[in-house]
Amino acid sequence: MQFKEFNICNILDHAAHYHGHVSVVSSCVEGGVKRTNYLEVYSRTKKLANALNSFLGVQHGDRIGTMAWNTSNHLECWYAIGGVGAICHTINPRLFSDQIDFIVNHAEDRYIFVDLSFVPLVVDLLDRLKTLEAVIVLTDRDNMPDCSELDVPFYCYEEILSAHSEHFQWPVFDETVASSLCYTSGTTGDPKGVIYTHRSNMIHALTSIQPEVFNLNSDHTFLMVVPMFHANSWGLAFSLPMVGAKMVLPGAGLDGESIARLIQSEECTASAAVPTVWTGLLDYLDRTSQLIPTLTETVIGGSAVPSTMIDRFENDYGVDVIHAWGMTEMSPLGTVNRKQKYWDALSKGEQLRVKCKQGRAPFGIQMKIVDDSGSMLPRDGNASGRLFVKGHWVIDQYYKAKESALDSNGWFDTGDIATIDPNGVMEITDRFKDVIKSGGEWISSIEVENAALIHASVSAAACIGVAHEKWEERPLLIIVSSKDGEQSRNGILKLLGDKLAKWQIPDDIIFVENLPMTATGKVDKKVLRSEFGDHYLST
Repeated sequence: MQFKEFNICNILDHAAHYHGHVSVVSSCVEGGVKRTNYLEVYSRTKKLANALNSFLGVQHGDRIGTMAWNTSNHLECWYAIGGVGAICHTINPRLFSDQIDFIVNHAEDRYIFVDLSFVPLVVDLLDRLKTLEAVIVLTDRDNMPDCSELDVPFYCYEEILSAHSEHFQWPVFDETVASSLCYTSGTTGDPKGVIYTHRSNMIHALTSIQPEVFNLNSDHTFLMVVPMFHANSWGLAFSLPMVGAKMVLPGAGLDGESIARLIQSEECTASAAVPTVWTGLLDYLDRTSQLIPTLTETVIGGSAVPSTMIDRFENDYGVDVIHAWGMTEMSPLGTVNRKQKYWDALSKGEQLRVKCKQGRAPFGIQMKIVDDSGSMLPRDGNASGRLFVKGHWVIDQYYKAKESALDSNGWFDTGDIATIDPNGVMEITDRFKDVIKSGGEWISSIEVENAALIHASVSAAACIGVAHEKWEERPLLIIVSSKDGEQSRNGILKLLGDKLAKWQIPDDIIFVENLPMTATGKVDKKVLRSEFGDHYLST
C-alpha cells in the first residue's frame, strides 16, 4: 500500500477542496462578525506560510507563539506554523504573568501572534521575553496599535498576508515531528510542555470524529467554545475541518449572553466547553426565558459535570450532555460517555448516575487502575485506584525533560483516582492530590461537591481536606451561595446527610463570594488550602 507522510495542512487542503463553501464564522475582537469559508481560510493560510518563510525567516522546528481567541485568524496560524515545519505554541493568556514569562522563555519562542486584547499583556512582558524577535498583531491597519517606540517590532497581520502569494507547496517531512506545543496550567509547579506531532494530531482527529466519540459530520454547525489555547482545543480545530462542519468561533465573547446569541443566530447544533461556560449560559437563559432550539448536544469536560447541569440542559432545553475526560498530556481525549444500549433498561435516575461518569475510552487508548503497590484492580465499578493510560496520542516525554513521563511499562500516571465498571465506563472519584484521608478512610472531594450542588442555593462548591488533630484530615466545604449563607447551612447539611455517609460529611461550611479559578477554568484548590488549611486547628 502507498505510504504518505502526513502534514496537518492536508486536513485544511481537504476541507478547501471538498467543503470549500462551508462557512467559518468568527466573532471579531474588533467588533462584529467575520464570515469566511474553508477555501478562503486555506488561501490565507498559504499566504501566511509564505510570510513565515520569506519575511520572518522561520526555520524547521522553530517555536512560534500564539496568544489569541478562537477566530479564523488564529486557525490560519495553527495550520501555517505547523504546516511549514515549525511548532505552534499556543499560550494561555489566563496564566499568571510569571507563568507566561516562563513558558515563552522555556519554549524559546521567536515570534508571537497576538490578538488586540492581549497586546498590553505582551508589552508588559517584553523586557522579560529573551528570545522574542517580533510580535504580529492579528488585525488590520485601521485597528493597529501604535507600538513604534517599543524595542521589539510589532507587525500588522493583514499587511503581512496581503504582501504574499497564496501559492505554496507544503514541505514533506517525517510525520512524527512536532507540529504544536501546549503547556499544562502549572497547578503543581512550573507549567510543563507537551509536544503534539503531525501523526498524533491526525490519529486523534480521526478518532474524535467517530460516532462513539464526538460524532462529527458535515451536517454539524459546531460552536467551538473550548479555547484553542487550552488542551489542543480538544482537537476540534483539526476534526471539524476534516469532516467539513461549519465552524462558529466565539472570539472573546464567552459570557452567557454572547454564547446564546451565537447559538441562535448561527443555528448551532453542537458545542463543547468546560462547565463554567455552560453555567453562565444556563443562568442567562433562565433569567431571560430564551431558548436555544437548534442545539442538540454539547460535550462537557475539564472538570466533573454536576448532575444538576445535565438535568437543566436535557429537561429545560432539550440538549443532550456528553460527558468527556482528558488531559493536555492526552491531546486531550481520554474518554467519552455516549449512550449505550444497556442504558435502555435503566431508570431515569440510574441513567443520570451513569451520565455523570466520565465514560469509555475510544480505540487507541488503554486504561487501568492500580492500588498503592501497583497491582491492577478489578473493573467492578467499586474498586478505586490510580488511573494510568497509554495510547497513540498520549505523552511520552515532557518538552525538554531529561526523563520519560512514563513508568517502566510505558504507562502514564494521570494523577487521578478512578473506578472502571464492567462496561468499561470510567469515573474520576478525585485527583490524587485532592483526595481526603480521614481516620484511615478515603473521602472523595468530588462526591461531596456534587452532593452539595444539588441544593438549590448552591451555585458553586469546593471541598478540601484540612488538618485535624484527631482525624489527620477532615473535609471542609466552601460554597458560593445564591442566598444568605447561614440560612442555607442547615438545608445543605441535611442534603449531605441524605447523600453521604456520616463520616464523609464536612465538619463545617464556609461561604464565599467567589472561588479562585485556574487558567483552565477549574477551582484552584491550592489557593483554598493555603487560605483555610488550619481552619479546624484554629477553631
